[in-house]
Amino acid sequence: MKIIFLQDVPRVGKKYDIKEINDGYAINFLFPKKLATLATAKAVTEIERHKKEIVIEREVQEDLLMKNLEEIKGKIINIKAKSDDKGHLFSAIHPKMIVEAMSKQCHAEIAEKFIVLEKQIKEIGEFEIPILIKNKKSSFKLIIERI
Repeated sequence: MKIIFLQDVPRVGKKYDIKEINDGYAINFLFPKKLATLATAKAVTEIERHKKEIVIEREVQEDLLMKNLEEIKGKIINIKAKSDDKGHLFSAIHPKMIVEAMSKQCHAEIAEKFIVLEKQIKEIGEFEIPILIKNKKSSFKLIIERI
């Protein structure tokens, strides 16, 4: 029986794959759990159309990420945090905090996973923060100030 996977099924198939599967496995496991559907001509054309839309959407998102990467380049982001008299922060600065400050101050959206911190930021000062998206690198200056 030819089916279309609606979700990833480990060691069997990935989402939107069209595969030939044993009838019993499809009827008794995949269909009841809505992991797959029967591969009719109409369903196949719908999936192909949907795949093209996903590819176009990914390209648009990559373009937007690259624009945001260029927009961030060389910017200065300020974050205020609590610290002791010696300049040590009470809690480390995490990528999530950096992303929030970046979106407020520069109006650029970059995901946490693209910010590369070699070590945690636990002190007041200036830091050069690298951003790596695919093969493109950029960086910005992060200034941590005492509240």
